[in-house]
Amino acid sequence: MARPLPTSVLFCCDHNAVRSPMAEGLMKKLFGDKVYVQSVGVKSDLEVDGFAVAVCAEIGVHLDRHRTRSFDQMQDWGDDLSGFDLVVALSPASQRRALDLTRFYHLDVEYWPILDPTGLAEGREGKLAAYRQTLDQIRDRILGRFGPVPEQAPMGQQSKETGT
Repeated sequence: MARPLPTSVLFCCDHNAVRSPMAEGLMKKLFGDKVYVQSVGVKSDLEVDGFAVAVCAEIGVHLDRHRTRSFDQMQDWGDDLSGFDLVVALSPASQRRALDLTRFYHLDVEYWPILDPTGLAEGREGKLAAYRQTLDQIRDRILGRFGPVPEQAPMGQQSKETGT
């Protein structure tokens, strides 16, 4: 059952290279500027995964400019976890880290067990299929948690109505 849409969500996973950037990008595509969305990893020692970029591009989510960052880097750059309404952990390690960092805040942390597609298949098509499965899991969880996507005016219609 869908619950009210928070004003800000932080997605986290192990490296901020596959699942959390996919979730961030998809949430932004679905809910636009209705919710502030970011993502982090326990570590940021990898670049964004090329297969994640490819399957997201298939649905119009562009991750090619995403730069990985860790919880520590987020704090070093002045982003405060207490500024988020909800932290969604997509891996056990990120759940532990989020719970540890949020123990002093009144902040909801949810764990969504999302499949890590890295290393699951052989060959390009097999890998893409595994990443699509992960993206589908993320989409289903987002829609299940936050409800249907809000209605938006068709492209180009806003400028006619507002005169801009």
